[in-house]
Amino acid sequence: MSKLSDSKVITCKALVCWGIGEALKVEEIEIDPPKSSEVRVKILYASVCHTDLLHTEGFPAPWFPRVLGHEGVGVVESVGEEVTDVKAGDFIIPTYMAQCQDCEYCVSGKTNLCLKYPLPLSGLMADGTSRMSVRGQRLYQAFSCSTWSQYMVVDAIYVLKIDPSIIDLPHASFLSCGFSTGFGAAWKDAGVEKGSSVAVLGLGAVGLGVIEGARKQGAERIIGVDKNEKKRKKGEAFGMTHFINSDDKNDEKSISQQVKELTGGHGVDYCFQCTGATPLLNQALLATKSGKGEAIIIGAGNHPTVEISSLPLLLGGTLRGSVFGGLKAQADLPVLIDKCKNKEIQLGELLSHEISLEQADKVFDLMKHPDCVKIVIKLSDPL
Repeated sequence: MSKLSDSKVITCKALVCWGIGEALKVEEIEIDPPKSSEVRVKILYASVCHTDLLHTEGFPAPWFPRVLGHEGVGVVESVGEEVTDVKAGDFIIPTYMAQCQDCEYCVSGKTNLCLKYPLPLSGLMADGTSRMSVRGQRLYQAFSCSTWSQYMVVDAIYVLKIDPSIIDLPHASFLSCGFSTGFGAAWKDAGVEKGSSVAVLGLGAVGLGVIEGARKQGAERIIGVDKNEKKRKKGEAFGMTHFINSDDKNDEKSISQQVKELTGGHGVDYCFQCTGATPLLNQALLATKSGKGEAIIIGAGNHPTVEISSLPLLLGGTLRGSVFGGLKAQADLPVLIDKCKNKEIQLGELLSHEISLEQADKVFDLMKHPDCVKIVIKLSDPL
């Protein structure tokens, strides 16, 4: 471990995306020391999110070359002189959402966005520069950081200190985004009530998080929807009560029609759209109860517009988005960590594949495997 005064440029390996349609490549890159409010982290494990795939397609903008990854767990290697909440040797997970706790947004109770530290979309640090380079060329990051690298620099406001003795390190990375986003959407954003009905479109890590959150909130009927029949068992493990295979060729009814058939024709109280298939937004809305149903959109996609039925909205229905499930990183993630400690949440159920950094260039092919739920990339050994 090192103090800021001892910090020098570090050369390490990272997975680099050079452009839209180009293969991922393991490269030797350089990581600069952290500036005053930043920390440099040795990444131990990183996990894979659907948003990482979107980044390779130019979301939210085509900034390349880019080091992907915003889910991970690591050890602080060095810190800037203004950093007081973490120190070298601490274990942390990155959080792409910040919580300053005193800006208009943070104190409003109406959003988990922070006005002082907004969601980073530029691919750069707050000062408009990068701490990563490859052969002298600037590298862009993913949101607030880049976890598909053996080392990274991140502003300290975007990290959360964790106790490695109460959570398995490979699983801890799942809390950076995917599972937490789903769990929070049911818990914080929707506030699912006891006895309510829920439909979840897409049973990846986010969708399974929604199911777990809805179960914890006391939902009576939880309908999972996925085109992969193998997701049925995973959904049931987290609390799903009914399953719809959306790719069933023997059932020509739409997803919303099938959901309504399972709810006496009324629809569900809450429908969560957890896929990147933007056209499913309308199906989520149509699957909810007339007048009081809520469709919550979590999964990101590359479709800029989508056609929406106006009648459900005119009758009082709600269609809204959710970012990070409404969670506030510093206030709410420790609650999830406590649930993991108490064995209330089994993050290990999500892990389907663990690979090395050298194998990670094929990670998006692996995501297509029918058994794939969550992939962990091992980048370094614990210090």
